[in-house]
Amino acid sequence: MTEQDVVLGDHPRAGSSLWTRSLIAGALAGLTVDFSLYPLDTVKTRLQSNLTTGQQNVSSLLPRHTIQGTLRSMYAGLPSALLGSMPSAAFFFLVYDGVKRASSTDSTSVHMLASSLGEIAACAIRVPTEVVKQRAQAGLFGGRSLLALQDILALRKTEGFPTMVRELYRGGAVTIMREIPFTIVQFSLWESFKTSYSRRQHETTGRQEGLVTAAESAVFGSVAGAIAAGMTTPLDVLKTRIMLARRETGSSPSTRAGPVKILQSIWQTEGFSGLFRGFVPRVGWISTGGAIFLGTYQYVWNQLALEHA
Repeated sequence: MTEQDVVLGDHPRAGSSLWTRSLIAGALAGLTVDFSLYPLDTVKTRLQSNLTTGQQNVSSLLPRHTIQGTLRSMYAGLPSALLGSMPSAAFFFLVYDGVKRASSTDSTSVHMLASSLGEIAACAIRVPTEVVKQRAQAGLFGGRSLLALQDILALRKTEGFPTMVRELYRGGAVTIMREIPFTIVQFSLWESFKTSYSRRQHETTGRQEGLVTAAESAVFGSVAGAIAAGMTTPLDVLKTRIMLARRETGSSPSTRAGPVKILQSIWQTEGFSGLFRGFVPRVGWISTGGAIFLGTYQYVWNQLALEHA
């Protein structure tokens, strides 16, 4: 492993702007993971939605006509996802790294606070694009992001600007409810794994304490992501149902069921298993995505640091 593969973090040799590195590394990491693993996210969304009756399986979610049709279906909503991916990931790491640098300690509580505030900042950008993306993924509007967005924007003329904004942020509260515990678990574990492993490497091989390779960080991110994803799947199911509620029920935004009623409906009609629909693709997607996202983030961070060393 060469010196370029080492994650420098806030090492004194890193002469470039820490804010710039957070912005660029976070943006590229978000774009990479969203594009590469998008089909798994589509399968997860369709498993969690209740747009069709009866039991679903993965094969029934795929078009059987042409390869082109399959690809178009599996990447439905991708433009919306990519539009929000880079800025939301960049905002997350700007806040996350900023809080960590502002703190005088590097404790678990600091990581929890930093990740929570980072997710709140990211959700301000992510939620509207997520609403449009999931409606396209679920097959609404022919799977086209633009038509899904136009449907929401049309509310400005029929029901007013405030209603349109509420629709864009449909499910925003439950998204934050899902993301904060998810991020707390994922990033606390990720930081803990890195710290413990780095300390052990320092004691056994003499490697500088605090240095972790991008590959090692990717493995830690994968494990941490899988654990966090499994624990928060019920909240993810609830978020999906809320974001799709307008078209599923055919009701106006003012008459739709709230989170509690939707949760009760899932429990009554589908039981405990209904709360974990899409568990396998979600854990697989986030486990792999955690490796790509955090591995890419630290690799880019390291490269920028070395260029300005």
